[in-house]
Amino acid sequence: MGSFSIWHWLIVLLIVVMVFGTKKLKNIGTDLGSAVKGFKDGMRDGATEEAASAPAAAAPAAQVTAQAGAEKTTIDVEAKTKS
Repeated sequence: MGSFSIWHWLIVLLIVVMVFGTKKLKNIGTDLGSAVKGFKDGMRDGATEEAASAPAAAAPAAQVTAQAGAEKTTIDVEAKTKS
């Protein structure tokens, strides 16, 4: 009762074809295939853009670290002139 036999699936397929028609099912299949292809292309383009921007993303972090080190040795000129 839990699993369907091949005959059950064939009957369901026959009913689906009768309700939607073969042309509509063909269009749905074509649309689904093009959507999957577009998704794969988008994922591939996103991976190449992400790989290209990874070194650029590391650069600001290095600049912040360099600036933090520079702030420790910075002398406030106005403070010396006020005294």
